[in-house]
Amino acid sequence: MPLLQRQKLEAYLRRRFGDSAKLLAYGPIGKETSGRVLKGYGYGAPVRLTFRDGRTVRRIVLETMSPGPFGHEHPADRAQALLWDFDSYGRLPRHVPALDVGAFAGDGSLFSVAPAREFFVMTEWADGSAYQRDLERIMKSGRIAPLDRTRMRALAGYLVRIHRTKRRHPDLYRRRLRELLGHGECIMGLTDSYPLPFGFITENRLRRIEEACNRQRWRLRNRAGRLSQVHGDFHPWNVLFRKKSDFSVLDRSRGEWGEPADDVTSMTINYLFCSLRRWGDLRGPFETLFRGFWDRYLAGSHDDGVLEAAAPFFAFRGLVIASPVWYPNLTMDVRRTIFRFVENVLAEERFDPTDVNRYCRE
Repeated sequence: MPLLQRQKLEAYLRRRFGDSAKLLAYGPIGKETSGRVLKGYGYGAPVRLTFRDGRTVRRIVLETMSPGPFGHEHPADRAQALLWDFDSYGRLPRHVPALDVGAFAGDGSLFSVAPAREFFVMTEWADGSAYQRDLERIMKSGRIAPLDRTRMRALAGYLVRIHRTKRRHPDLYRRRLRELLGHGECIMGLTDSYPLPFGFITENRLRRIEEACNRQRWRLRNRAGRLSQVHGDFHPWNVLFRKKSDFSVLDRSRGEWGEPADDVTSMTINYLFCSLRRWGDLRGPFETLFRGFWDRYLAGSHDDGVLEAAAPFFAFRGLVIASPVWYPNLTMDVRRTIFRFVENVLAEERFDPTDVNRYCRE
C-alpha cells in the first residue's frame, strides 16, 4: 500500500462524503496478539479511518491488496480482485457493504472509479499488413520469395532480443505454467469449449492431453531461471509488416513475463498449420520457414532449453487451431493431424524441429 498521508485521505473523504468530512484518526486494524498465531499470511493490510460526517462520527475500512504469489503479482490482478469486491459485496445477504472502489495516484492521492462499468485501453494506430496475409499468399502460390525468408529471420531475431531480458521470480514462472493449464484462455478453457463429441475428439482424448500437459508442468516448474520478457500471443495476426522487414506487434497477452517457448511455438505452429491445410504435412516453403525460424532462434538465443519446454505450449496452440469454435471450417483430416502432432510432442521430453512430420503421423 502507498504511504497514507492525512492530507490526501481527508481530500478523498471530502470528495466522496461531502465538504463537511473531517478525518479524526486512521491506522492499521490490529491483529490478535494473544495465544498462538494460526494464520501467517494475508492478502492485504486493512486500515480503519475515523471521520466526522456533519454531526456523525463514522468508521470505515480502507482495504488494499499486496503483491504476492497467489495470482496477485501484477497491478491488474489486484485491480481485478478489488473491482469484484465492490461489485459483489452488496449482493450477498448480511455482507458488510462496499462504499466505494478507487485507486492511488503516483502522489498518494486517492480517487474513485466506482461509476465505471466496463474498462478500455486506447493505443496508437499502426500502419501495416498482418503477417497472416503473407502466409496465405504462400499457401496459394506454393512458393516463397526472398522477402519471406527475411521476414521470418526478423521475427525470430525479435524474439531472441526480447527473451534476453530475464527476471528472477520463481513464483511468477510457476504461475505462468499454472495458467497455461488453468487460465480460461488457455488449455482447460479450450478443452471445455469443444462441443463434444466432435468426430474423433472425445472427452477422454481431451482429458489425456490435459493430464500430459500437467506432467510437463511438473517437469518444468523448477526451471525458473527461464523466466523472460515475452509477448504472450505472438501469432501472425498480431504482427503488422510494412516495407521489407519493418514491423510492429499488437495485443501482447497474459503477462509481461513468461516462458520463451510460448512465443516461439505460437508463431511456428502457424507455418505447420498452413502447410497442413495445403498439403497435409510440413513441406516446401512452410518447412523452410519452420526450420529456418527454429534455426535462427536457437543460434541467436543459445537456448536449447526451449526445446524441452515447447511441448505444453504446442499443445495450447494446437488446441486453438484444431478447435471447431475457433476454426469451424477446418477439415477433419487437418484436425486429426494437429491432435496427433500435439499428442506425440507431449509424449517426448524434447522437441525436435527436424522431425515434425513424424509427430504428425500415428
